[in-house]
Amino acid sequence: MLRATTTPGGPRMLARLRRALAEDLFVLHFQPIVALQDHSTGHHEALLRLADDPAGTLLGPAGFLPSAERGGLIGEIDRWVIEKVAALLGGGMWASLAGGGIAVNVSALSASDPALLADIARLLERYEVDPSLLVIEITETAAIPDTAAARRFCAGVLELGCEVALDDFGAGYGGFQYLRELPFSYLKIDGEFIRRLPRSRVDQLIVQALSGLADGMGCRTVAEWVGDAQTVSLLRSYGIDFAQGFELGRPRALLAAAA
Repeated sequence: MLRATTTPGGPRMLARLRRALAEDLFVLHFQPIVALQDHSTGHHEALLRLADDPAGTLLGPAGFLPSAERGGLIGEIDRWVIEKVAALLGGGMWASLAGGGIAVNVSALSASDPALLADIARLLERYEVDPSLLVIEITETAAIPDTAAARRFCAGVLELGCEVALDDFGAGYGGFQYLRELPFSYLKIDGEFIRRLPRSRVDQLIVQALSGLADGMGCRTVAEWVGDAQTVSLLRSYGIDFAQGFELGRPRALLAAAA
């Protein structure tokens, strides 16, 4: 789930991103993804922040990922996140603080990179990670340039024992084409269909239909941007499996996420 305040891009932003990669100036926050039937935390999503502001202000992904994609840095950033999460999952700290799996956003552009799958396998081995704890979320911040390569990537991730989620479903570039062509474990329903759910009959019908579709395909559903108890109740009645949003937990730094 990628949302944040935007900021101007261009060469200046690319220079900031290169410096952040070189000097480790990114940080991760974690938001719980909660099972609606028993309110347990199924896993957390790792959310990237740029932390290069001397005043301490963190910049969310919508403020820099478009520039990273246009400037060819998105692959390096995705790999940075995957390695940090692999180190957490394999080092024992995550299990003692929060537990469960972690979902990592991977750009649609990176999903077409044939080298990324081998890098994920290498990192899982290096940090001795149980693959079932890693969820790769394919985000539609850009169109997938090579659907066949993305299909191989998703299938390869599943073969490693990890899981795949289609993120922000319904609001991106590929929509139902990706639903047909990419293998996945989770369907994440975009928050635009969730945030007005108690007041919008159309959104209610869409979410119910997506719940039935996912159930028929044998995958689990996650509703994004869940902001109130009434929405939680509706989602549960529709058979949605998991929910994510401020009503259930805000993104927090590692130690705060475990509190």
